[in-house]
Amino acid sequence: QVQLVESGGGLVQAGGSLRLSCAASGTIFSINTMGWYRQPPGKQRELVAAMHSGGSTNYADSVKGRFTISRDTAKNTVYLQMNSLKPVDTAVYYCNWNVGSRFYDYWGQGTQVTVSS
Repeated sequence: QVQLVESGGGLVQAGGSLRLSCAASGTIFSINTMGWYRQPPGKQRELVAAMHSGGSTNYADSVKGRFTISRDTAKNTVYLQMNSLKPVDTAVYYCNWNVGSRFYDYWGQGTQVTVSS
């Protein structure tokens, strides 16, 4: 059984930075995509950033140039470095790993990020 544990959320002023971490426990044989999603209050969950098995990445237009997704294979951890944060970035952030030939999704529990103006 795979578990994803997120950390690094919190309260930050506009213009500040945070780094989210998502550590996986358990055995994962094949990772298709690792990603970060967010759900602002009263809105639907949206993709923020993703890293694919070949190393390519993609970002939501709203975070390009400010957020960076990366991974540490040895630690089975994916990160989201968030710089120049804005109040509109306030949301619960979830990590997602899509694994295996059946493209199964694992989700973290979510971590709150609040950006004050």
